[in-house]
Amino acid sequence: MKPAVIGLIGTLILAGCTTVTYDGPGLEPIPGSITYNGQPRSKLTKSPPGSSFPHDFIDQYGQQVEETYVIQADRSLIIAHRRYKPIRFFGD
Repeated sequence: MKPAVIGLIGTLILAGCTTVTYDGPGLEPIPGSITYNGQPRSKLTKSPPGSSFPHDFIDQYGQQVEETYVIQADRSLIIAHRRYKPIRFFGD
């Protein structure tokens, strides 16, 4: 009886473990985004699919923006996260 209960518990624990993939539609690009004028011409061949990287820029309104991109299986980029940073004056 105990091995069956332990096996059942182990199966439930392993069922909760999944790999993380980003299947969302992503955010719409804004001026300054890497994908604003479409996908970049050069493909990211050294980075594995599913990896992410940040990109900081100033948008058309002068706000500092930080975006996080995820590399898809076809080597295209998708914007997974966007954050607007507060404007700082005089090094505050």
